[in-house]
Amino acid sequence: MAAPLLGREETIKDIAADPELYLATECDMLLAEGMDEAADILKRSTPRIDETGYDNWNGGTAIWTIYLLIEPAEYARLGTKREGLEEQISARLNPILEQYTSDWFGVKIAPRITQQEDWRSREGEVSVTARQNIFDGLRLDSVFWSGRLDEVEFLQRLYDLQKLRSFDNRFKDAAGDIWQHRVNNNDWDNDWVYGDSRFNLLHGPTELFLRFLCEMVHPVVRPDRNEALALVQQFNDQLRREGWHLVEEEKIAGRPRFVAMRFQGTSARSVSRARTVADALDAAWMQKEIERLEQSVERDPALAIGTAKELVESCCKSILAKRGVEVSKKADLPDLTKTLAKELRLVPEGISDEAKGAETVRLILRNLGSLTQYLAELRGLYGSGHGRDGQHRGLEPRHARLAVGAAVAFIDFVTETHTRRNEPT
Repeated sequence: MAAPLLGREETIKDIAADPELYLATECDMLLAEGMDEAADILKRSTPRIDETGYDNWNGGTAIWTIYLLIEPAEYARLGTKREGLEEQISARLNPILEQYTSDWFGVKIAPRITQQEDWRSREGEVSVTARQNIFDGLRLDSVFWSGRLDEVEFLQRLYDLQKLRSFDNRFKDAAGDIWQHRVNNNDWDNDWVYGDSRFNLLHGPTELFLRFLCEMVHPVVRPDRNEALALVQQFNDQLRREGWHLVEEEKIAGRPRFVAMRFQGTSARSVSRARTVADALDAAWMQKEIERLEQSVERDPALAIGTAKELVESCCKSILAKRGVEVSKKADLPDLTKTLAKELRLVPEGISDEAKGAETVRLILRNLGSLTQYLAELRGLYGSGHGRDGQHRGLEPRHARLAVGAAVAFIDFVTETHTRRNEPT
């Protein structure tokens, strides 16, 4: 015998008291039908049930909405997929609840609201100032944001334009009015997207803003590798102040695809200081090595360690060249640091125990320079190309941060010494 229909008040009281009973059954149904993402949302959400309407037809029917509350960042990531997931969940919830009530139930995925007293100063957000600087730079250089794709094609890689509203009442969605005003009439400015409220790039979620930048330099959008790398450098000049940078994730047809990553605190400071050194020496090649460091410290520690060694070598050679000191092309890192220490007279003259002090500083610098060499050698022992015994023994980001920190301490010290030695007495 079917369970009797409950009264309106009894229905909501019963369901609200133990929603897990009904949601667990629905989760089983979603999983059985292969709707894993909808099931995952259901499992990780907090349900809240509100009466959101009343229909007087047929004696009166209450309309309830079950809000599935998830984290705000997760809600933003779902984007236009939310409606489809809501439909999947709602369609499988109705057969469960209609056994017990004639009321109507709908499902909405919504961001969970929690008390966040420090939200205005929260770390990890890209500021409006940095975003505006990036957009202004693109305007100054007349960079066409959609690359070789048309604008609708570009935006559809990030958004479901058919589900975004149109500002032109002649069209039913964003795809229609973008085509009308950028292709048919061409009466919108080239930079219209930066201020469009539907995409909210200036004030919206940081993750969506960063995804937009990554898509701008995607190989399909911008196949010219040098053009893409120049834009990445321009973006990173602003983003690194915010604790972010774009790094290479993989290669597509030999061209890099970038993703956004947070900086680790110590590596961010090291990279920032290394840039200052490279600027002081006017060393373009060092800038390229720093770019490689920036992208590999967290993702490819072995590459970062090798690059740290190369950075020290480049710095030594740059300073020695500026001081007119010739070195053999075969000179290794210890030879270069020894020559540089001698050239720069790293211990001032006229102090007590000068010889002992000089030797101590030389030892410090020699060991500091050798540290990156020793860690680079570990790459050959524990890097790729060797079988694993089930216990991870490879180099980790902490090793890379050690090598980078040591390298930057060295180049910072010798560059400042070089600058002071050139000052008039």
